[in-house]
Amino acid sequence: MALAAQRTRTTRPRRQGRRHPLVATLMALPLAALLLLVFDGWETVATQASSVGVMLGR
Repeated sequence: MALAAQRTRTTRPRRQGRRHPLVATLMALPLAALLLLVFDGWETVATQASSVGVMLGR
């Protein structure tokens, strides 16, 4: 059992660092669409997009 756990750890190392900006954007788009539908306004979507831009470091 311990050998199998050790093998899993060595074959799948954890990736460290930041996500690619495109991946982060693709993760935020569904939330932006949901905010558009729920609050029925572009202001909310613009605010969310602005927040994501600041988080990515524009």
